[in-house]
Amino acid sequence: MRYIFITGGVVSSLGKGLTAGSLGALLECRGLRVCLQKFDPYLNIDPGTMNPSQHGEVYVLQDGTETDLDLGHYERFTSSVLSKKNTLTSGQIYESVLQKERNGDYLGKTVQVIPHVTNEIKGRIYAAGEDADVVITEIGGTTGDIEGLPFLEALRQLALELEHENVLFVHVTLIPFLKAAGELKTKPTQQSVAKLREIGIQPDIIICRTEIPISDDMRQKISLFCNVPVKSVIEELDLKVSIYELPLFLHFEKLDDIVCQKLGLQTSTCEILPWENVVEKIKFPKNECTVGLVAKYLDVKDAYKSVYEAIAHSGVENDCKVNVEVIDAEELEQLSDVDEMFSSIDGILLPGGFGNRGVEGKILAAKFAREHRIPYFGLCLGMQIAAIEFARHVLAYADANSTEMVPETAHPVIRMMLDQVNVTKKGGTMRLGSYPCKLVPHTKAYEAYGSTYVNERHRHRYEFNNDYREIFERHGMIISGINSDLNLVEIIELQDHPWFMGVQFHPEFQSKPRQAHPLFASFIAAILRQKRR
Repeated sequence: MRYIFITGGVVSSLGKGLTAGSLGALLECRGLRVCLQKFDPYLNIDPGTMNPSQHGEVYVLQDGTETDLDLGHYERFTSSVLSKKNTLTSGQIYESVLQKERNGDYLGKTVQVIPHVTNEIKGRIYAAGEDADVVITEIGGTTGDIEGLPFLEALRQLALELEHENVLFVHVTLIPFLKAAGELKTKPTQQSVAKLREIGIQPDIIICRTEIPISDDMRQKISLFCNVPVKSVIEELDLKVSIYELPLFLHFEKLDDIVCQKLGLQTSTCEILPWENVVEKIKFPKNECTVGLVAKYLDVKDAYKSVYEAIAHSGVENDCKVNVEVIDAEELEQLSDVDEMFSSIDGILLPGGFGNRGVEGKILAAKFAREHRIPYFGLCLGMQIAAIEFARHVLAYADANSTEMVPETAHPVIRMMLDQVNVTKKGGTMRLGSYPCKLVPHTKAYEAYGSTYVNERHRHRYEFNNDYREIFERHGMIISGINSDLNLVEIIELQDHPWFMGVQFHPEFQSKPRQAHPLFASFIAAILRQKRR
């Protein structure tokens, strides 16, 4: 087993997750089995209760674990199917240590950060990659953060235990460009590496995030002051077209060669062609369309990260450049006529979400798509919105709603799941993870999947109310996907519409650049058919 630890310096949001995922992709291209994991120093047990506008989307794994969005990058860039063992927070660590103390597992010893907390962290690293050749572990935050110190100390200890030839430290750092001086500055990188060396960690590779190319002289300077070979100073330029260019850039910088050499890994040559094909289609598409994303988290693009990526993947699948125009759901509520807002839109997508802010605007968007025969795709809440809109304007239930928004509504077409009624705790208690769905033949969902049974990931508390199922179907709403075990409606689609579908799950979590999710691909294909007509 080989271990690669990725740390970050100077500032946060450097793209360590993308770097880790891209390195994993390159090692897989060389025939290696890769396992990735993310350690976050915050005290939350998981990010499930965090506001998306603060921390970005909550990504859900197959086993139902709510995680940081970087695990989405890991699964998109590699063939990994991750689980709870691939994610760790300080909250989980301290919860485990304190529980053991309460159980008497430490036999009366004084419980301390060293060795008890660090041992817990090391145990998670050792347990992660049982079937892998290489474990890549990303440490969240920035070197020097007080909450991250136990993690870095655990890495130092682990490197000593494993003897350094089996461990590699990669430090991702920022080389800022000062416009007033007209030059790049390496001093922040030097200080960041100095912080790591104080702890006892010497980086083997330094990856330099930069807006403009770094010179050979600058590489020499970083090499000298940070004590790494010149060839191990890797340039990581800001990407102008797509994040899926990153494996190609890092391969050009010979990152995978250096990693394999330093870890003594005997591998085949890197089969990079599949990634070149993806980037080629992104750069030179034959078609173009625009999707309107009706949203309420407008300031943070990461709040819908997996949705954006799934749209991009479906563009690759359909050889199409898909422009995404974000439409403010609350602004829609203020308009007497929404036609102008959608004048340049070829398809409408409603992502998941919680709470009643912007809901009426989303209902107007679903109504516009249904009446104007524009392809519509509703995810989780987006499916519930489609049901509410249909009940109001087709079935004439003017006050139809979800009990999440209006608990006393006369027509609760969406209601809380029965097993959620008595749940009081918020963290980790929703319907989470992968569940089976049976598809109805000769429906658009069935045609897209090409299968009768599928498994999709969920994150919700509310469901379609089966009391309304019969009347919905009588008036042209097809129930095309069902969870047979619980008799839950999973997919709805309009009978007489070019493409109008809502799904209770989150298909974006299983989409990849080299294998777009079938429903997203079908959605974009429908848009292109409409444009041709």
